[in-house]
Amino acid sequence: MSRVSSLKYLSVFSIPIVAWIAFNSHSYWTYLTVVEVFVLIPFIELFIKPDESNMEAAEEELIRKDPIYDWMLYLTVPILYFFLFIYLQKMSTEILSLSEVIGHTLTMGILCGGLGINVAHELGHRSTKHEKTFSKMLLLCSLYMHFFIEHNRGHHKNVSTEDDPASARFGESLFAFWFRSIVFSYISAWKIERSRLVKNGHSFFSVRNEMLAFEIIQTSFLLLIWYFFGLTSLLLFFAAALVGILQLETVNYIEHYGLSREKKKSGNYERVMPWHSWNSNHIIGRLMLFELSRHSDHHYLASRKYQILRHHGDSPQMPTGYPGMMVLATIPPLWFYVMHRQIKKVFAPGNLSKEATV
Repeated sequence: MSRVSSLKYLSVFSIPIVAWIAFNSHSYWTYLTVVEVFVLIPFIELFIKPDESNMEAAEEELIRKDPIYDWMLYLTVPILYFFLFIYLQKMSTEILSLSEVIGHTLTMGILCGGLGINVAHELGHRSTKHEKTFSKMLLLCSLYMHFFIEHNRGHHKNVSTEDDPASARFGESLFAFWFRSIVFSYISAWKIERSRLVKNGHSFFSVRNEMLAFEIIQTSFLLLIWYFFGLTSLLLFFAAALVGILQLETVNYIEHYGLSREKKKSGNYERVMPWHSWNSNHIIGRLMLFELSRHSDHHYLASRKYQILRHHGDSPQMPTGYPGMMVLATIPPLWFYVMHRQIKKVFAPGNLSKEATV
């Protein structure tokens, strides 16, 4: 039963399959991956009812221990690096039109974000050394290795508060959020690492400073790309990495928009609960993102593996899946119209066990 259940996550690999077709195509066909992720999937999810079912305890325990779910995550590492090589090789050796360059760059960016950063997020919460290493390797492809520090030790602690740069404020547009989250999440990662070093009695300029190590690794990676593939490919890689980063930050935006945790008289915030994250049970988005959209349970218990994330009746639900909500967020007036109505409906007295501050 467990092995049969795992087969549904093979749908994730439709993205690299479509990306392969796009990379070997010309003209408008180079945008095939963009169409799949941000047109086809959102359209289909408009007509599919969300699945709120949870597993029984015995089945959940069986699936939690099955290594096949972990191996599907590990497989994304060689796949992503393979496609990055193909992309850089193509950019450095082939004569392409501007439209084709943009199509291939968007395709690579979708792989960096949807396959790379998303899986890095899941593996970054694991306890084993090899899984943490895989997480950092995936983040390297988007030059976003500081996410490993800020997300795990910053975002999960400060989520849905004014102290978290990766939680969107009520009335804040996606584009304003991009700038604030990218800049201040990076600054936050340095502060978190400095605090850890001071607490453990280590110097800031130390081999134990993981942020310094990340900068050295990323700089070396860029120099290797420049040396083997040239300056043009390097600049285009920056563009692809940025596409991956903006995907991540768009997901961050929709996950906690307009939600906040109350501050107690002691000055501490209340515990993170399911109603502090927007949730989506739309099945295609769930499968294509390794259950990332069951985000309420992820923040409630960050150690829970993706394949056993649960639906909570008191978590606010998005009107559609993550891909569709990401597209909606790029149109601020429409986003505000839909989400502000959703907030009023979801958090009306009696609908949930907790009201949000908006």
